[in-house]
This record gives sequence, structure tokens and C-alpha cells, in this order.
Amino acid sequence: MTERIRHLATSVGSVALPNPIMTASGTSGHGAELGRYVDLGTLGAVVCKSLLVDPWPGNPAPRVHETPAGMLNSVGLQGPGVRHWLDEDVPVLVASGARIVASLWGRTVEDYAEAAAVLADAPPEVVAVEVNVSCPNHHARHEIFAHDPRATAEVVAVTAACGRPRWAKLSPNVSDLVPVVAAAVEAGAEAVTLVNTLMGMSIDIEARAGRLGGRGGGLSGPAIHPVAVRAVWDVHAALPEVPIVGVGGVASGHDAIEFLMAGASAVQVGTATFANPRATAEVLAEVGAWCDRRGVTNLAELIGVAHG
Repeated sequence: MTERIRHLATSVGSVALPNPIMTASGTSGHGAELGRYVDLGTLGAVVCKSLLVDPWPGNPAPRVHETPAGMLNSVGLQGPGVRHWLDEDVPVLVASGARIVASLWGRTVEDYAEAAAVLADAPPEVVAVEVNVSCPNHHARHEIFAHDPRATAEVVAVTAACGRPRWAKLSPNVSDLVPVVAAAVEAGAEAVTLVNTLMGMSIDIEARAGRLGGRGGGLSGPAIHPVAVRAVWDVHAALPEVPIVGVGGVASGHDAIEFLMAGASAVQVGTATFANPRATAEVLAEVGAWCDRRGVTNLAELIGVAHG
């Protein structure tokens, strides 16, 4: 087991991880909720649900709707606020042995700056901060920070006060991700997380109304996996020096390895945990077994290999 862990070690920028498998923000709660099913200390990291600086109620119900190949959500980033998270959730995560990635969101640039300043007091087990500039559930399309390189850069820049490496979580709902990634990195992001949910909607034709309380929502799950793999591929091809965390529709070791071969250094598992709370551990075991069968002795052998 020790040998396998060594072979699966990776890094996302300056953040060293024992393996590439993480939870995805928004799918495993604010703390150690999955600890009943998975030894959180064995994962690469636990990425917590995105937090506003203050408590936030989220969107009206209904908030989720199953689709033929995934789910739509309009949860609206409900959360207790950064201070409450630091006081109540982080100690339990630290006790689990997890490496923690905080996630921040904001309605305004000032929200991000305030949240980052509060996060400066986090313990060292909070190894990175994912700056979520791409949630589709609070802004019109043209107002989403991640849809504009300058807006993305402004948000990333003001989060420097967190005192930790920052990963910009970006949107697939743009015509070209590369300029947005370049802007985020120039503003101080060490890495990018690709991708957030696709904008979607479902209508109840009998009620003649949208099925979600927030009307539209974000599509996740297997339906978006090829879109996310392509996003990682395109960014790695254009900016191979930028570390990437791949996320979108990962439900198996095969899915995770696709991301690695496209150019990701690590992978997040999200929607799959709703149906199977042990999904992260199973994906990790499958990646390790696949590498063992094929004689892969260093995960770096896989990262970006599909580019030839």
C-alpha cells in the first residue's frame, strides 16, 4: 500500500498530494460528512462546499432534479459563512487527517476579498483555496465572473489575503477557456479547476413551469464528462505549464485517468457521491489498480500523455 501511494503522488502547483483523487466542492458538504463512508485522510484532499463570508440561505426549493445522465442543481451555495466553518467544521476535518481545500464564492468582488481575509486564520491543514468564480445559480450569464477574463482576474487578485495557493474554478459556458485561464494565472492563481457545471434547465410540461426553484440550474454528472475532458485538453494544449484539476462526471477510475491523460494533475469526484458516498475511495482504488496492471510507477507518466 505504501508503494502504491508513493506511485500515485502528485502536485497541484505548490500543493503536494499523496494521490490525485479529491472530493468536488458542493457535493460532500462543508465538513466531514463523507467520513462515515470514506477515510478522508486517504484522499488527495477534501474540497469543501463554497462559502460566502457570511451565512447564506441558498435558493428556494426544489433544488435538484435528476436528468437522464446526471442532475440539475440550483442549491444556490447555501452555507454557514467562513467564520462558522472555521470554528465548527474545520476542527473535525483536521481530526480526520484530511488535507483541506476551502472554496470561496461571492456576489461581489468585495465579498471575495472579505472571505479571503477571514480564511487567513485557517490552520495549516487548509492547504489551498479554490476560488469559485463560475457558479451559474446567482448571476445572469453575462454577470458570471468566469465568463470574462478581466472580471476573473479581479476576483483572483483580491483573494491573495487568504495566504494560500489559489485555484480558480472556471466555467465551461464560454467559447474559449484559454484567455480566462491565462487571466486567472496572471492574477495569482497557481492552478485552475476545470470545469463547473453546464447551464441547463428542465421544464415540467404539466405544470408549465421550470422544475427548479431557481428556474435554471447547473448540469453535472456523466453527461458533462466529455465536455470537461475537452476543456482540460484544450487548456493543457495551449498552456501546458498551468496545473489543472479536472472535474466533471467522474464515476470510475477510467474517468479519472481520462482527465490525467488530457492534462490534469488531479481529479475531483462530485455528483457520483450522491448515489454512492464511497465513490471517491472506489475511484482511487481503481486508479491504483489500473496503474499496477500496466506497470505505471509514477503518476507523472500519465499526465498529458494523450497529447503525444
